[in-house]
Amino acid sequence: MRNSTRSQVDPFIVMDVLESARRAEEAGRHIVHMEIGQPSTGAPAGARQALAGALDEGAMGYTVALGLPALRQRIARLYGEWYNVDLNPNRVVVTSGSSAGFILAFTSLFDTGDRVGIGAPGYPSYRQILRALGLEPVDIPTAPENRYQPVPADLIGRSLRGLMVASPSNPAGTMLNRTDLTALIEASETHGASFISDEIYHGIEYDKKAVSAVEISDDVYVINSFSKYFSMTGWRVGWMVVPEDHVRVLERIAQNMFICAPHASQVAALHALECGDELQGNLAVYAQNRALLLDGLPKAGFDRIAPPDGAFYVYADVSELTDDSRALAADILDEAGVAVTPGLDFDPARGNSTLRFSYAGSSADIAEGLDRLTRYMHAHFPERF
Repeated sequence: MRNSTRSQVDPFIVMDVLESARRAEEAGRHIVHMEIGQPSTGAPAGARQALAGALDEGAMGYTVALGLPALRQRIARLYGEWYNVDLNPNRVVVTSGSSAGFILAFTSLFDTGDRVGIGAPGYPSYRQILRALGLEPVDIPTAPENRYQPVPADLIGRSLRGLMVASPSNPAGTMLNRTDLTALIEASETHGASFISDEIYHGIEYDKKAVSAVEISDDVYVINSFSKYFSMTGWRVGWMVVPEDHVRVLERIAQNMFICAPHASQVAALHALECGDELQGNLAVYAQNRALLLDGLPKAGFDRIAPPDGAFYVYADVSELTDDSRALAADILDEAGVAVTPGLDFDPARGNSTLRFSYAGSSADIAEGLDRLTRYMHAHFPERF
């Protein structure tokens, strides 16, 4: 039986690294996980307790495709709390994680063959989902001097029907300020490109608050998730904010593609929104881990890094060490017992000379990982010291 051409997507390399780490752990080794973009904490206690009570009250069935009305209303209220935006709850669409949000957005906005711009380095699944939907991902090589974010000039001559932007970004953790985000939204409108803002790392910021695209324009798509700040990766629940005249279009697509987001996850998500103290405690750990890496990575020989404004990653240029980041990451895992992600996941053209370090784990693990990385670098690259 033949496979479709649209099914020929690249593997998600970080998941391959995770599997290699799992096999090493199965063989009895202790691995420090700095590869996966997943909080080490679970869903907030209040969310879990509320769901346990709801499960005792009755069966969990289908919800309406747009999501539980109470959850949509509470998400809308979050935009008032975080961004001082009075958001109509009818513009909120609850999804099966941000991944379903990407599928719904791309399906709603683009036709087969349309060109959609994505910054490189960037989250690899943008590229693969676009390809699987018969769309053409257009990598936009971003520059360190632009903090690995697209700029309006990048749209010139590319014939884009859409632009996908993430702030804070994965893998660099950099953010767009209000001026730069406004300029990109306006440039997209000028070039006839729909603007999609991936905001799944909002809430995980350190020195300044992230700016949401809905603060600037109603004519954008925003995608967010309970996976990162709310520590609910496995629950597969997220949301979109879209223009009012797009809601019914998305509802029809969601009805047929997904029916609805998991009912139990929606209940937990509703209550997670009330667990601010616990979530801010998690953020304090990320801030401590960030400080550890920004101090420790240069001392370990990884001194060409993009200081992250948000999320929980550090992106490092290792071109002075290797032109094969996948081999270097494999060697670090094998010899040092630290799992890190090669940049090829995020930038197919230039990622052979970059690594991503995740600091979403415990501070003790981050400190141990830094110690192992330092010993590894002293052994293999003594000229760096």
